[in-house]
Amino acid sequence: MPSYLTAPRSRPGPRRRSLLTGAAGVASAALLTGCTDSAGSDADGRSSAARRLRARAAEESAELLGRYDAVLAAHPSLAGRLAPLRAEVKKHAEAFEDGRAPAAASASAAGSRAASKPSSARSVASDPKKAVGDLAKAERELADRRGAALVDAPAAEARLLASVAAAGAAHAYLLTEGDK
Repeated sequence: MPSYLTAPRSRPGPRRRSLLTGAAGVASAALLTGCTDSAGSDADGRSSAARRLRARAAEESAELLGRYDAVLAAHPSLAGRLAPLRAEVKKHAEAFEDGRAPAAASASAAGSRAASKPSSARSVASDPKKAVGDLAKAERELADRRGAALVDAPAAEARLLASVAAAGAAHAYLLTEGDK
């Protein structure tokens, strides 16, 4: 009787590859469904709604960056795990700021740097595992809000929101991956 080898059991839940493939699908869908918004456009062609959306998204990314900084200040041992994700969040904030007028971007960049500094008012769990879990929750909630905002976003902003929301969902997964 031949013996058949069985595949080893794997952990339940989505695999990293399927998560990233799904994220790419979300981004592709946003590219296909985005539409232009010329009503209320300013001199550079951006609508005031698009500018507000980018400003809000930049603020939210700066706030998330501040959360990462606070956790890293409280738990330096997590630097190896969190530093790459923090760097991506910083890029997200900068990407949303890039769509602004130069004066607004400069003022906002200064505001983002201030917001990303760890604040004594920001509470961080004393347990590193709980602190990482709180970061994952913040990433997940922000990704969900950005996904919901795609419906009303102009095309360029929808593409950017979809990409950053997918990255945020991946960050949340990576932050909780070792907890299962």
